[in-house]
Amino acid sequence: MLSLYVHIPFCKSRCSYCDFYLVTRPDHIGEFFKALSLETVARSSRLKGRTIGAIHFGGGTPSMVPVHYLAGWIEEIAALCTLSPDVEIALEANPEDLDDQTMNELRAAGITRLSLGVQSFTAEKLKALGRAHTAQESREATLGALRKFESVSVDLICGVPGEQLMLWEADLNMALSLRPQHISVYMLSLEPKTRLYRDVVRGEITVPDDEVQASLYEYALSELVQQGYSHYEVSNFSLPDHHSRYNLASWKREQYLGFGPSAHSFLVSEGQEIRSANVSSLTRYIATPGSAEGFREVLSAEERFTEQVFLSLRINSGLDVEFLRKENKLGLRLSQTIARFAQKGWIEEHEGRLYLTAKGFLFADFIAGDFIFG
Repeated sequence: MLSLYVHIPFCKSRCSYCDFYLVTRPDHIGEFFKALSLETVARSSRLKGRTIGAIHFGGGTPSMVPVHYLAGWIEEIAALCTLSPDVEIALEANPEDLDDQTMNELRAAGITRLSLGVQSFTAEKLKALGRAHTAQESREATLGALRKFESVSVDLICGVPGEQLMLWEADLNMALSLRPQHISVYMLSLEPKTRLYRDVVRGEITVPDDEVQASLYEYALSELVQQGYSHYEVSNFSLPDHHSRYNLASWKREQYLGFGPSAHSFLVSEGQEIRSANVSSLTRYIATPGSAEGFREVLSAEERFTEQVFLSLRINSGLDVEFLRKENKLGLRLSQTIARFAQKGWIEEHEGRLYLTAKGFLFADFIAGDFIFG
């Protein structure tokens, strides 16, 4: 089974905390989709004979492009390969883009899942994040999506400038009252080259420290699990059978093919695992859509092992201890390392697999790094 990712690079403006590749020039949308079609044809040999289990439109803001472009590309893909009978076609959307007519058009185009960039249901936090939509639009878009789509995911951010537990409680209470099938909880991170990072470095804005962010995250985990959501990945919670198929496939190191500027791919060919990415430039992508690859690497055995450890610990299926024991360089120290993390309450071992605890998820990358490098 193969998954597809399409990077739609357009946004009306760049949020202060965002470091994704995007452009704020909607006048290039038509040219982009022509290039996307040419790239798709150029890569048709990688699609022939394959069955597609998930398609994810990310960005950028896919919901700001006219729906007929999305529908046209889905039809192109369906002509080149086989879509599984229950294929999940997900689209990232901002609340301000979603009126009733647009959602009807998206549904008719084949979209089965909306991932809403709500970020918050409170006016204070939306203002602090510089989001274009209002708290009312957050709620109305979620309600409207729940009436139209089989699966709805809501993104929430904690740890925004000035945030206290009261605001975070309000966000979670509203989300739980609406009960979308999926909720993603992200702790605000300061990414270099973003406006937020520069403002914090200059002392113009302060954000909650790591301890406060951790307490907000742990509160969310407790509340969501108590309300029946499965914590299946560090930042993701779902009701039964509503996990993100594309994301989970990526975390399980299953194959996926990316289209559009900056889109990544992971493919297996003749026993080799290959990661590649398209150029992070809309201009260059439009100029050479059939050969827009920016980098390509064949993973070494060590890189494959490193990825397996990092990604396995992020999801609730855990990490096989025997795999870890055979492949790493810690030798006898591995048992000591496992015991040390277990004593801290960060991991648990059941039937030969290691699982992160609620607190352990906060240290997932640190734990993985210790297992790999010591």
